[in-house]
Amino acid sequence: MSQGDAPKRKTHIFIKLAIVIICVAVPAFVVLSLSVGGFDFLRVLSFLPQRVPEITVSEFSFDVGKDRDFAFMEGHVAAVGSLGLQVFDSAGRETLRSQFRMNSPAILNNGTRSIAFDIGGTSVRVFDYAQILASIETDDLIVSASINPNGWFCVVTQERISGRSMITVYNSSGLDVYVVGMATGFALLAELSHDNSDLAILNLTSAGSRITLYQKIFDDEFKDEPDIVFDIKSGLIIYISYLPSGDILAISTNLLFLVDASGTGTVLYHFEGRQFGDFTYSDDFISLHLYDFALGHQGILVTLLLDGTVVKEKFVDRDIISMSSADETLMILKSDGVMFYNKELHEFPASIENPFASAAGQVIAVSEDAVLAASDNLAVVIRREHVR
Repeated sequence: MSQGDAPKRKTHIFIKLAIVIICVAVPAFVVLSLSVGGFDFLRVLSFLPQRVPEITVSEFSFDVGKDRDFAFMEGHVAAVGSLGLQVFDSAGRETLRSQFRMNSPAILNNGTRSIAFDIGGTSVRVFDYAQILASIETDDLIVSASINPNGWFCVVTQERISGRSMITVYNSSGLDVYVVGMATGFALLAELSHDNSDLAILNLTSAGSRITLYQKIFDDEFKDEPDIVFDIKSGLIIYISYLPSGDILAISTNLLFLVDASGTGTVLYHFEGRQFGDFTYSDDFISLHLYDFALGHQGILVTLLLDGTVVKEKFVDRDIISMSSADETLMILKSDGVMFYNKELHEFPASIENPFASAAGQVIAVSEDAVLAASDNLAVVIRREHVR
């Protein structure tokens, strides 16, 4: 997914988050909570597992304007920017270009389709490597969007006058099929289950944060209230995502946990006393980067299985700019370049030491052996070296 001296990813995402706060008018308590927690909202959204073959070209040069964000789908590289979107195949040939304006572009993908959206704006595009599949202009300002493996997608907006959050579910053809209006609080994220039947909303309120679940949404024409409301007593929930099992993977400012269909939460990892930095996950394991408070870049890397079993904890003392993963490989962009690890955090050398990599702001897994290091001007493929 999704994250001269090209701006570092943290700065890029902070600007996007600021646009959300200013343009979409999040209540003051939300701004304060997010600032204290040190949470990079878009950065978390960008890092989803990718399963695509290794690409053959080593460099991609995009022409989509400023503030670029990148994704992979079916072996193709996609980029969005202030001037629209562009897709290249593995040989570096352009397969799709669409021009439209975005002030704060973001992109997510499900492996075969991507969704591009303008945070604080009104534009949404769903596309594959060859064509635009849905083109939507919302009436209200966009907070976030998501897309599930079936190509169904959700768009979270905030009404300009009332400030009420609206969550719209679209089918794979781009037709709106379900709408939820939040009576209280601010909807930050919405996720649709893999079978299209359940909707999970991360909702921030004056009391903190909660996950509201609307289950079997097409059995009733309209649900006045959610079926389940899940909250935590300490910390702030900052990310949710459906797993293939139907459980929801969630992160708060001090916990990594699962929420099942009954609304029961199971803690996978507790990190109170450290500051959340970043995370990524694949089908095999989860990786967390946690900072030590007030110690600059120092902190730990943690890898764990989806059942919460800790595989490895490792001290780090360099800035981690971006993380991604595929299969059993973890890719990390540090201040001095790209590094490959297995889930035991054993390091593998990169096949090239490209000085561009240390100026990049985002890495996205291409395969378990290759990663794309991207800046606002160029994207370079770096491969893992196999030592015999």
